[in-house]
Amino acid sequence: MAKSSFVITFLFIFSFTSSLVIQTKSYRHYPQLNVTASLFIFGDSLFDPGNNNYIKTLGQANFYPYGETFFKYPSGRFCDGRLISDFIAEYAKLPFIPPYLFPGNHDFKYGVNFASAGSGALSETARGFVIDLHTQLGYFKNVSNQLRQQIGDADAKALLSRAVYIISVGSNDYSFPFVRNITIPNTQQFVGMVIGNLTEVIKEIYNIGGRKMGFLSLDHFGCYPYGRVLEGGNNGACFDKFIPFINLHNTQLSILLKELQSELKGFKYSLADQYTFTEERLNHPSKYGFEEEKVACCGSGPYRGHPSCGGRRGEKEYELCENVKDHVFFDFAHSTEKFNEQFALEAWNGKPNGLGSYNLKGLFESE
Repeated sequence: MAKSSFVITFLFIFSFTSSLVIQTKSYRHYPQLNVTASLFIFGDSLFDPGNNNYIKTLGQANFYPYGETFFKYPSGRFCDGRLISDFIAEYAKLPFIPPYLFPGNHDFKYGVNFASAGSGALSETARGFVIDLHTQLGYFKNVSNQLRQQIGDADAKALLSRAVYIISVGSNDYSFPFVRNITIPNTQQFVGMVIGNLTEVIKEIYNIGGRKMGFLSLDHFGCYPYGRVLEGGNNGACFDKFIPFINLHNTQLSILLKELQSELKGFKYSLADQYTFTEERLNHPSKYGFEEEKVACCGSGPYRGHPSCGGRRGEKEYELCENVKDHVFFDFAHSTEKFNEQFALEAWNGKPNGLGSYNLKGLFESE
């Protein structure tokens, strides 16, 4: 497949629309519940449990073989099973947090998930085909108002202040211009725009009542299967043009969170180092139980790096691996459940990334 054709069908372009899909499967999954905490989730496909099922976009995963290993049906998650955010909810003894757009979802005492595959901090990123971060913030404002109406101002304030808010955003902002051949500002200016928008959202959540927030550093998504295709697809190299943006974003995010901790009374944060975690598994896969770190389990083309898993995005033919647990990546840009579980456990229990920060377990337990 030619690079130009790959770009046309690339998921983050969202240049076609599909029919509205109504998901009917239940999101009820109750381990031993922790009624003292709630979890509100913002971001992109790393966290999207199926919000994109309810908007017009090709950025959906509501078809086989997505969801095949755990749910046994395609829930809308870009994975064979559970996402990082699903594991975080389990570790916090919460139910799976449902998508905000799930029909009939009006019970927010455990939290809700606003994430949308393909979305970014910038509204220009895949505009019209995703739920961007500011729109997700608007949904959260709606939820906070509903909580106040349902349980009263005092209880709503207490719930929002003890809740944890996790955010994964940025990778689509930086990848979108490259796959669309859009001229972008210099690195400093562009990262400043992304971090600036993220800062606004963080402060709005804080003003509404949020105090405990968890973040992921950006991964080296140039080493995802689609990144290797962008690089040329034959020599195994990563697409390194992303690196200056990733490195600066991660540096600026760390600085921002430390500043906010000093500036905003009661603000607490967790920052999980996704970049180093993934790099370690790409360099030493067998050490962590993987046999294949470059080729996705599902897809087509070099490294199965085309967004064709399930045969719904311009390519009907695709390959599917025999053992998904051997693979780091499930499709062109998303990791397997096995990888997600390893990362979630590290984010939950690992050493805090920075003075004054928490791991996610500590964030949930903090007063």
